[in-house]
Amino acid sequence: MSVLKKLIYGVVIVIVVMAAVGLLLPSEYRIERSIVIEAEPNAIYDNVVNLKAWPRWGVWFQRDPNMQVNYAGPDRAIGMRSEWASESQGNGEMEITELVHNRKVEYSLYFPEFDMGSTGRFTLEPVPEGTRVTWTDEGAVGNNPVDRYFVLMMDGMIGPDFETGLENLKTVVENQG
Repeated sequence: MSVLKKLIYGVVIVIVVMAAVGLLLPSEYRIERSIVIEAEPNAIYDNVVNLKAWPRWGVWFQRDPNMQVNYAGPDRAIGMRSEWASESQGNGEMEITELVHNRKVEYSLYFPEFDMGSTGRFTLEPVPEGTRVTWTDEGAVGNNPVDRYFVLMMDGMIGPDFETGLENLKTVVENQG
């Protein structure tokens, strides 16, 4: 058998094995980060439920100050939407889907470039030191074995942005007058 045939067979075997392993990988991901902010839940809630306040603390807005953002729907209520376009941060849509006053803000995210969506959530829990804020995002990538490899990297890709965003939120809230 020629070297070329062996090489082709080897490449085919590697592709088949990678695809098979990909199908065994999880199709769902969950990212979660928490921080304690020295403030009452209402001070934090106001900065999260108001999508127009996110540019003050959201890391993606800081990375692209020229990001184009449009808002629609009822202000600070279920159905409030934001849509953004950014050359460096991508395009996306967010809509508030569930609220528990001063306790929880849940939203849906959609990234049209990747035809991918997820559900995000902020929960606010009073603790002796202030309020524990937990930011969660979870979603599914489907049956594509290549996309399932990304599930393994999601926490490492998005987690640091959540950490920075929560630190920024802490700074904004604790320095409010």
